[in-house]
Amino acid sequence: MSQTVPVDTAAIAEGGYDPHAIQGKWQERWEQEDPFRAGGDEDTRPRKYVLAMFPYPSGDLHMGHAENYLYSDIVARAWRHRGYNVLHPIGWDSFGLPAENAAIKRGADPREWTYANIAQQKEGFRSYGVSFDWNRVLHTSDPEYYRWNQWLFQKMHERGLAYRKESPVNWCPNDQTVLANEQVVDGQCERCGAVVVKKKLTQWYFRITDYADRLLDDLNQLEGSWPHKVLQMQRNWIGRSVGADIDFEIEGRAEKVTVFSTRPDTLHGATFMVVAPDSDLAAELAADSSAEVRERFQDYLEAVQKQTDIERQSTDRPKTGVFLDRFAINPVNGERLPIWAADYVLADYGHGAVMAVPAHDQRDLDFARAFDLPVRVVVDTTAPLTGAIPVIDPDANLEDLDTIESIDPATTGVALVGDGRMINSGSLDGLSKRNAIARITEELAASGTGRASKSYRLRDWLISRQRFWGTPIPMIHTADGEIVPVPDDQLPLRLPDAHGLDLAPKGTSPLGGADDWMSTVDPRTGESARRDPDTMDTFVDSSWYYMRFLAPQDATQPFDPAQALRWAPVDFYIGGVEHAILHLLYARFITKVLFDMGYVDFTEPFTSLINQGMVILGGSKMSKSKGNLVLFHEELAAHGADALRVALAFAGPVEDDKDWADVSTTGAQKFLARAWRIAHDVTSDPDVVWAEGDTALRRVTHRLWAEVPGLIEQTKFNVVVARLMEAVNAIRKAIDTGAGPADPAVREATEAVAMILDLFAPHTAEEMWEALGYDRFVGLVPWRQPDATLLVEENVTAVIQIDGKVRSTIEVSARVDPAELERAARADEKIVRALAGREITRAIVRAPKVVSFSTH
Repeated sequence: MSQTVPVDTAAIAEGGYDPHAIQGKWQERWEQEDPFRAGGDEDTRPRKYVLAMFPYPSGDLHMGHAENYLYSDIVARAWRHRGYNVLHPIGWDSFGLPAENAAIKRGADPREWTYANIAQQKEGFRSYGVSFDWNRVLHTSDPEYYRWNQWLFQKMHERGLAYRKESPVNWCPNDQTVLANEQVVDGQCERCGAVVVKKKLTQWYFRITDYADRLLDDLNQLEGSWPHKVLQMQRNWIGRSVGADIDFEIEGRAEKVTVFSTRPDTLHGATFMVVAPDSDLAAELAADSSAEVRERFQDYLEAVQKQTDIERQSTDRPKTGVFLDRFAINPVNGERLPIWAADYVLADYGHGAVMAVPAHDQRDLDFARAFDLPVRVVVDTTAPLTGAIPVIDPDANLEDLDTIESIDPATTGVALVGDGRMINSGSLDGLSKRNAIARITEELAASGTGRASKSYRLRDWLISRQRFWGTPIPMIHTADGEIVPVPDDQLPLRLPDAHGLDLAPKGTSPLGGADDWMSTVDPRTGESARRDPDTMDTFVDSSWYYMRFLAPQDATQPFDPAQALRWAPVDFYIGGVEHAILHLLYARFITKVLFDMGYVDFTEPFTSLINQGMVILGGSKMSKSKGNLVLFHEELAAHGADALRVALAFAGPVEDDKDWADVSTTGAQKFLARAWRIAHDVTSDPDVVWAEGDTALRRVTHRLWAEVPGLIEQTKFNVVVARLMEAVNAIRKAIDTGAGPADPAVREATEAVAMILDLFAPHTAEEMWEALGYDRFVGLVPWRQPDATLLVEENVTAVIQIDGKVRSTIEVSARVDPAELERAARADEKIVRALAGREITRAIVRAPKVVSFSTH
């Protein structure tokens, strides 16, 4: 980790370049003059909205922050140079469990920890030179912000999109709070890693499933502007399945049970029904059975509740279940289907019950074989429509089978899942899968026993949390059992003082212990009532924050619709891929709700999305436990902000992980010193006539102007840094061995370097600009347009190969004739020596760049 050791800054300072002094000087100027404030309504420039996912105030900034906010700053600065009025705000996602847990550990108020960390991070951002509009700062834990969370909740409630229900929920036993499905990763709490269990609770939900189709279909709008990986992750999470709802009568029950199936064509092959043991249906069916069944079911349910959904869905574990001694009636043939409770069916999938077709579903088949249940083949997969041969499990015992037709899933243990034609299915016999699905759906609809339907993996968003440090849910529980909203004129409903409250996780919200706060009155009657003790999921805070940046001090509305028309949606959004489902899905949902309410005129919040890679060390993710942290403040102190910024930008493509072992802040600092020195070497005046300068150097400059805007749009920031390094070398050569520091082309090129270097090293760029005789901030100077006549190459380097190996290069005219190029290549001394008398059997000429000779 040699990069973390300070270089000899004293030696650099002797030459005049002192990065820390320059940094302090320009940060003070920026703070005094506020040059990066977004223009107001009177500003007629076209607008761009640049946003990086806002940070959580968990302590000092880290190298991930250094990378992420560097990239947003590069884009914001580039768009300012290109004549745009740019909005580039910053805020803090400041509610949440880490602050609360830290407060519990220290016996403090979460506010103290949170706002102290915000102050530290704010200072870090200023030291890093990020061109934020500091007039638009927000903190989601401010009552001025979360008042509008409460407004949004009540608007959702008015529209039936916020509701309360009892259901099995994901429960984190460590944090003692519920989790949304999206916050459970591989069966564990995404925050603390504890194994999540199921628990039945009454909770608040947002009805995101009402928007499932729009959330899925509108992803098509984002193709090409969002990473394909993120789009696919969202499609998979929403998980739309098309099929049919089928109504089954249950013996002894008045109400039918509806089952969703993507394969209604296999209904004739159903031989039993499976219900989720933790569903209300299973409890009801068991309750009406014998005492023995009730006891077996209760024991089984208790065992299942200790399992994670991941474990229950595993395909390589033995199938378990309990027969409920109840029967369903198959609507197409009247057969009695035994009903089992089994853990491989989840309560929140479809309707919590499935028709089991063991011949054509592997999990159903495994269950049928475990409990000796019937298996009936209804799809002949031995003569598929495509003519392909079905894939057979190589472990199946096929020695005694003469033909594929004789394979019986009940014997082989391999479900027949391929396409084919229907058999043993009455009116469906002989039909293909597609036609059979259409036919059976029509027949079910005609008989009133089913209908075409869709099912989704997506579940409603569980938003209530049993913790203190979050937005209080603005609802009142009245004496008559009603739940009514807190009157609008009483918002924000503020959190009470945390001192004196027991914040330790215990399964119920700490707010429930704040008796004075919990006690209120029914706004309708004036009678005593109680507040809702839960707080909102912090992903509610971040689902609309990008809109609050448009007017964060507005006390009359969450955002100004007129400002939304001017600025939104976000033009460039950057953040980690870990937010591909959680944050991005919720933000898309809330945006569509706001659109339906008439507050915005767009349906997608982020026009363009970039996921940056991680900064790692030695191939591993940095962490305190591994002892491999590279600390942001240490790097800043050692090398200065500009060297850190340039080194990260140059380290590789935005989307790739960067190994800090390969990041050279020392090399970046030396490069910046060379650039700074060039600006101080220039002796010509600002009004010099550039056209009188060295043409070769001017070509370098104008190629830079021609290439950089496109490279920035493609986020190829590392390539731009490389081009700047090449330009600095060319200028240095011109000063030392060419026309000298007074050459107009040297000034023109140096000014170009300063203007483009502003993206990566703004302090150094400002110092160069001042040295060149200007007093306006370089970060606000419009970029220049390339001169097309200087982009035409006069001479190029042609590569000459013999049998695929490069043997020489020659300088030729960019307009050289192919025959002339071949003659010159044959005559080249190095080529003559390399041939050593061998005959050229073939020549391929691609003028003006390549000549390839073959000798065999």
